[in-house]
Amino acid sequence: MILPIYLYGQPVLRRVADEITPEYEGLTELIENMKATMYASDGIGIAAPQVGVSAKIVYIDASVLADTFPELAEAKYILINPEIEVIADGKRLSREEGCLSLPGIHEPVMRTEKIHIKWLDENFTAHDEIVEGYLARVMQHECDHLDGKVFIDHISPIRKQLIRNKLNNIVRGKVNCDYRTKGVAKK
Repeated sequence: MILPIYLYGQPVLRRVADEITPEYEGLTELIENMKATMYASDGIGIAAPQVGVSAKIVYIDASVLADTFPELAEAKYILINPEIEVIADGKRLSREEGCLSLPGIHEPVMRTEKIHIKWLDENFTAHDEIVEGYLARVMQHECDHLDGKVFIDHISPIRKQLIRNKLNNIVRGKVNCDYRTKGVAKK
């Protein structure tokens, strides 16, 4: 089922998500719904808080970017309870990012190009990898959602001030999207 994407201003996007266990009820259905929602929204990654669920689950399919980044040809991941460690010797690079929860906003974000990530897959099998390049950026972006952060938290105060009207319009529901959304409830 395609779920609405929760937009900037929704409290669930600012909460630290809950770790989950193998007993998490409805896990398979949630993952399938997250996939359907991401594909319907033309995203390359989605975190459970973006569909209103405070759970440490991320789905990534960056394979659509394989023409530009050939290493992403098989980049499909389900990350449960991921833990990221930034590798100090990793190069930092600024690249433009966008987010389904912040429609119409794209800003350059400085991130490390090399991370150490540990996670569980949908079968609760443990994984431990060093990830580099654009995939490291995507993983950091999506895992930020699990810590109550969005990509604009990494931009300068001046840049944030310059996009303040766009952010306010998202909160006020004055944004057009080609996908289902859930904005802040009107009072």
